[in-house]
Amino acid sequence: MATVPRVAYRRYSNDVVKDEIQHRKKAREHTSKTYFTGLDIEMPRKQPKKRGPVEISENVENFPAAGKKVKVATKAPDEEEEEISHWLMKSEPESRFENGIDVKFGVEDLKECPDQTACWDGVRNYQARNFLRDKMKKGHQVFFYHSNTKQPGICAICEVAKEGYVDHTQFDPKDPHYDKKSTREEPRWYMVDVKFRRMTQRYIPLAELKALHGQHKQSGGALRDLSLFTRARLSVQPISQEEWDFILSLETTPAK
Repeated sequence: MATVPRVAYRRYSNDVVKDEIQHRKKAREHTSKTYFTGLDIEMPRKQPKKRGPVEISENVENFPAAGKKVKVATKAPDEEEEEISHWLMKSEPESRFENGIDVKFGVEDLKECPDQTACWDGVRNYQARNFLRDKMKKGHQVFFYHSNTKQPGICAICEVAKEGYVDHTQFDPKDPHYDKKSTREEPRWYMVDVKFRRMTQRYIPLAELKALHGQHKQSGGALRDLSLFTRARLSVQPISQEEWDFILSLETTPAK
């Protein structure tokens, strides 16, 4: 049985109801309908509050057109985003098999390629893909980083030899990086060609970089925002000019 609102139990005589109707009809012309105990009683509609005049600027040139999106500035006019021209790229120097194929590719493997140049295929992260496709330009410098090994770290310096183009491995069902949802008409994944330049004067291990990153977060040093720690999952990472110069300076300082 449905619950009846308490107001429905009130009793009204016919005269009271008629008087109420007449009184409220005279009080206001605009009315809306509500209900009491099954009887239709006309109730007054609330009138909107009066508002004062609104001042409108005469300088209409500063207002966007209707429906036009407005870009809100998040930086000061004189503050421009640094254009990235340095990178860190991770690769595995030790054997690891996926679908029966060894995905090992260390700096020594790169040095053995024709002209010491190879395509950097197999990247399957969208942000890293965007860097490869849109941001990395010919001549950009790269730290070659050995990952997934006993002592990860930076071991060499390379250079982008060819800008982003379609990664062919996404179409090969036998390749461990095959993507069945990607098509040649609308490819998902891209790669660049990388050329070996030189080995670093010493191996710069992850542990050393991590310790410096911790110190620089407190002091505001060069490695405070290093992508190796702020974007740790990416295999392709942007490196600022300040970070690049500082890491290069570590080549000539004793390992800590």
